[in-house]
This record gives sequence, structure tokens and C-alpha cells, in this order.
Amino acid sequence: MRMPCHSFLSYRETRLYHDRFNFSGMPVLSRIREEVLSIRAQKWKWVTGCLLLAAGLAWFLRWLLISLIPIFGTYAGRALRWAVFLKPMKAHPSIGNLLSATVIGFTAIALFGRPGEFIRPYLIAIKERVPLTSQFAAWILERIFDLLMALLVFAYALSKVNASGIQVGSKLTWVLAVGGRIVVAACLLLFILLLSFRHLSKPIQRRLTAALRFLPEAYQQKAERLTAAFVQGMESTRSDGALVAVFLYSVLEWALIAASYWCLAQACSGMVQLSIVDVLIFMGFVSFGSIVQIPGIGRGVQVVAVLVLTELFGVQLELATSFAFMTWSITFVAIVPFGLFLALREGLTWHSLRQIGREAAE
Repeated sequence: MRMPCHSFLSYRETRLYHDRFNFSGMPVLSRIREEVLSIRAQKWKWVTGCLLLAAGLAWFLRWLLISLIPIFGTYAGRALRWAVFLKPMKAHPSIGNLLSATVIGFTAIALFGRPGEFIRPYLIAIKERVPLTSQFAAWILERIFDLLMALLVFAYALSKVNASGIQVGSKLTWVLAVGGRIVVAACLLLFILLLSFRHLSKPIQRRLTAALRFLPEAYQQKAERLTAAFVQGMESTRSDGALVAVFLYSVLEWALIAASYWCLAQACSGMVQLSIVDVLIFMGFVSFGSIVQIPGIGRGVQVVAVLVLTELFGVQLELATSFAFMTWSITFVAIVPFGLFLALREGLTWHSLRQIGREAAE
């Protein structure tokens, strides 16, 4: 049976029916769909941000760990250099003993300051069974070569800054004005000391022995033994091969320090932009600042590092402070856990290390 014609809707009625029940055109649902799409977009932004943050953190930690490799290598280089100082007294010193004493010694410096300097020669003298005075002589030689390398690196940094025409602030003006003269005078003094140790140690020993004739015999013999041991510690300077070896080990040590600084600059490459030349300039000024007392600044690796980064390289103060603290931590403090482990393994406590430092200094 056919339905009546009036049961069919007209076009206008059909359109009204469709519009009334077509929920896709409702404003509320449209807004809900837009919010869902926005949430999805925000979710992808968060995921992308987290991935970028994780990648940046991985980059930072990777270069931070890599920077430890050359720094730890400097302690091995110092042990090898000290073995050259020991050659006149002991032809085949134990590199293991020297490395252990070096790590413990630099840990003592980080913990106790300057009194910790004397722990290393004391431990080497005990381990290698050589006179303590001879190892103090070796320590003086090491300081001379370290100072010489620091001055040479600073001279390089000074030449680069002067050639570039960088305008520095008032706090670094003194360094640029006086630094060159200090480098020349200090290098001449160090060369004179090395030459005197090389050619005049025996005559100086004889003159000192003659000058101490007025002492009682017991004290005179003790003074002669101390003088002879000190001269014996300087014997390595009389050999051309030994001097070349010491110089090459010194160059290697400072190259490793520069490599560590460069790795730290790569870790902060998004915030601190330093090329290898900039790293050498930075290292030169920091080494110079750690040696001398700069007027208005004082002495301190971190202070000089912040000053150089802000005034020479235009790094913001907060970033410069963070980078300076990081370099100090890596180059001075990172060895402490290993030094404490070795000290405990050898039966050395905190109190005994302090006591050794005091007695050796006296």
C-alpha cells in the first residue's frame, strides 16, 4: 500500500530537520574539538621540549665526563716527570708509588690548602726510601717548571689580547700594563735559578759546608747531610736529556689542562662560546691570576676566571660564575674522592694527613 503524498517532507522541511539534528554544527562541540586538538598540540610541544632537554643534558654530561680524562691524565704526567727527578737517586722508581703519592698529595692540597703541598714529597720519600730533603728539592724544580709554563701561556694570551685590540675594563688594565714586564722578569729569574742548579750546586754546597764550620760537630754533620741531599735532588738538572724530558712532560701537562678546559667549553657551548684560542687566553689569565696578587681583585682562580669571562668574552655574570665554578671543580676537586680512597687504603686518615703536612712544612 502506498503512503500518501503528504507524508513526504518538502525540501525546506528536510533541510530544517537536518540542521536541527546535525550535531556537528553545534558551537559547543566545535569548541570541544578545537580544545582536543590544542591539547594534542601542547602534548607534542611538551614531548619535544623534554626530548630537547634530555638531549642537552646528555650533551652536557658527556663533555663533562670527557673533560675528566685529560685532567686525570695530568696526574700521570706529573708522576712520570717526578720519576725523572728521582733518576740520580733511584734508576727505576715505582710509577705506581709516584702516582699514588701524587693523587693523595693533590687531594691534600684541595682539602688543607698550601700545607698539603708538602705531603706529596714526604710520601714519595717514604715510599721510595730516599732522603726527604732531596724530594723537597724535586718539589722546587717542579714548581719552577710549572711556573715557567704558566708564564709562557700567559704571555701567549697577552699577545693575542693586545693584537686583537679588545677594550678591557679597569680591573684588567693593570694586568695588561704590568703583565708583560712580570713575565719577562719572572722568566729570566727562573732561567737563572735553573742554570745555578745546573752548574753551581756543587760549589754552593762546598761554600755552605765551609760556612757551617762554627756549628757543633753533631749539627754540622746534620747540616751537611741535608745540604748534600738537597743538591742530590737537583742533580737531574745536570743532564740535558733529563731537562728535555721534564720540559716535554710539562708541555704535555698543560696541553691536557687546555684540553679539559676546551671540553668544558663544549659542554656549555650553548651559553659560553670559546674557541681553542679563547681557551688558551682564558687559561693564561687564570694561571697568572693564581700566581700573583692583582690589585682590587686579590688572589683566587674563580674570581679571575669570572673577570676574564665577563670583560674579555662578554659572558653574563651568572653564566661566567657557573663556568668558573665548574672549571675549578673539575681541575681541583674532582680528584678528591680518588685521593681519599687511596689514602684510606694505605692507612692514612684525615688527622694523619694534616699531621704529615704540618711536620713536613716545619
